[in-house]
Amino acid sequence: MSKQPLDCAISFDPYFGEPDRDGDQGFEVLDDGRVKFRIKAPNAKEVAIDMFFGFHAPLSRVSDTMWEGIVDLGRGFKYIFVMIDGADVLCPYLPIGYGCCRPMNYVDIPVPGEAEWDDLEGVAHGAVTRHLYPSTVTGKHEVCLVYTPANYDPNKKYPVLYLQHGYGENEIGWVYQGHLARIADRLIANGRMAEMLVVMGNGMAQRNDGEGDAKVHAAELFPRILLEDLIPFIENRYPVLTDKWHRAMAGLSMGSFQTSLVTLTHPELFGWVGLFSGFLRSPWPGVSQEHLKLLDDGEKFRESFRVFYRAMGTEDQFFDRFLEEDELLKTKPVEMTRRTFPGTHDWTVWRRCIHDFLPMLFKD
Repeated sequence: MSKQPLDCAISFDPYFGEPDRDGDQGFEVLDDGRVKFRIKAPNAKEVAIDMFFGFHAPLSRVSDTMWEGIVDLGRGFKYIFVMIDGADVLCPYLPIGYGCCRPMNYVDIPVPGEAEWDDLEGVAHGAVTRHLYPSTVTGKHEVCLVYTPANYDPNKKYPVLYLQHGYGENEIGWVYQGHLARIADRLIANGRMAEMLVVMGNGMAQRNDGEGDAKVHAAELFPRILLEDLIPFIENRYPVLTDKWHRAMAGLSMGSFQTSLVTLTHPELFGWVGLFSGFLRSPWPGVSQEHLKLLDDGEKFRESFRVFYRAMGTEDQFFDRFLEEDELLKTKPVEMTRRTFPGTHDWTVWRRCIHDFLPMLFKD
């Protein structure tokens, strides 16, 4: 049976079902990285493991109720769909995360050379605290998570990274799927990263009125929540440094555009920026691009940011968009750090991004 730390999923204690009740079902990651699935589906005509972009792997019937198969999903974090007679079924015997605006099954297959990044053994661990805070922007309470390092001292002041998830996810993504806390614990223990707070808000927040398109709300409403509600809440609740050189923002996918929008509009507030699978410009039509005006002022841009970081997977579905933004930047008097990593638009790449980005922050 595959062993995974319990902080990897919304709810998953590695478990094969009781044979007399649930059937002996579950999954196992084999030594070669392939995954063995065993799924109970009485009366089914077809059971398959499905992923994005046309991947479809049928399982084989091994009894009246059980289906099995060994599937090569590749390495890293993989959202999967259990398809039973064409219906997408959330399986309680596989890990459950949150993505695509819904609970999702997934399998996390170790990547050679990267497993030690977030190994739980041998390091002191920080904490992740959940807060409810009132929002003047939405008229209701919003949610955030705050990572504090293992040696957190309330009498000491810390820099802060505001770190955002992507579209269809929420504030738990960077902890459960991204392993943010475990990666930070290891980097701090190895002396590679400054001690800091990391604040993760719900970038999918909407107003109580329910009007408008959710994507527009996510793109344009959360920046207001961050500036008007979340940053003041954190600065009143935690001992943090409040100048721009001790405040950073980063995000993935939709969160990268939110980061671009906020930091280029308010360079007086942020000194460090990270865009992962990153959009300088809105991925949706009809959203203002006024924030890009700062790119025309090379001197102000250089004075405003010590790091402006862009990174993406080489097989990302939006890679052509990122190349278009490369061409845009060639016409601007600014320089940014740009990295690529193997992979698509997924958490395996975003873990690589955050592992690369965190050691850059809050250096003199």
